[in-house]
Amino acid sequence: MSAFFPQCQIVPQPDSQFSFRIQGKERLRWHHASHYSRPFFYPLTGPSGIPLTRIGHPGAPNHDHHRSVWFAHHQVLGINFWAENTGATIAQKRWLSLDEADDEAILAVELEWRDGHDPQPLLRQELISAIRTNQKQELFLELQTTFYPMAESLEFQKTNFGFLAVRVAKSISSFFGAGKITNSRRQSGEKEIFGKPAEWMDYSGPVAPGITEGITYFYHPENPVAASEDSVSWHVREDGWMGASPCMHGSLETTRKTPLTFRFLLHAHAGEINHDQASRVYQQFSESLRYQLRKSEKKHTSASVSRRTSQ
Repeated sequence: MSAFFPQCQIVPQPDSQFSFRIQGKERLRWHHASHYSRPFFYPLTGPSGIPLTRIGHPGAPNHDHHRSVWFAHHQVLGINFWAENTGATIAQKRWLSLDEADDEAILAVELEWRDGHDPQPLLRQELISAIRTNQKQELFLELQTTFYPMAESLEFQKTNFGFLAVRVAKSISSFFGAGKITNSRRQSGEKEIFGKPAEWMDYSGPVAPGITEGITYFYHPENPVAASEDSVSWHVREDGWMGASPCMHGSLETTRKTPLTFRFLLHAHAGEINHDQASRVYQQFSESLRYQLRKSEKKHTSASVSRRTSQ
């Protein structure tokens, strides 16, 4: 009977949502309703079950586009896919596969980036989202995304904003709460970290009286980075958000022949940042192989996602 009740599950919900569950408890939810400018994940919970992210800025209503964990970009052919009310949208066209097992659950979806004028999308985004846990009930969200242009090529222009952003809970931010932002180079605080290269970034802080948790955001070393930078630079703020900025120092081009693929890992962990643990997680992530979406051989199943067995 256990085959019918895997430890890691993804359960479709009303109103265009998917609930990611581990041992029956929701740890993550994907929202893709058409009334939003772009899809997002909320909540993302730590071992305590408390959300580590939030919707919007704690003090500025002009940051309502900060929806927990989301994909966007500020300059795509001069079009702003980052802010609200620009006419540009990112919409889920369809889900592609659902894979559930005791060790991992994986959702693959297809998104379209539309400029608000042409009914045809500028590009198609394939997003694979996988969750798993460990003995401490920490959450790992691995994201792999590929951008396929409709034209022969498409340019993501120079900007600090894009592709994957995280808005942490108010109490975790270093300004509104009592949290701390730290990077892989052991630098801390916005002034020391903003615009600096690093392999990963961490935001940790209190989530309830006596409970500290955080999110470590890993950028895979094989990901593209503009202007031949060795490591990606980061856009971070003391008010509670962080994002790797591969286009901070220049533009990136995706083409039909060689579409851009990015891999990210978010680790929702217990306690403050543990540099030794983060280094081990980063090493394991760096050495892991990509996911692949394939036509399924199973009856009544259109497609399935699995790890590649070789490069």
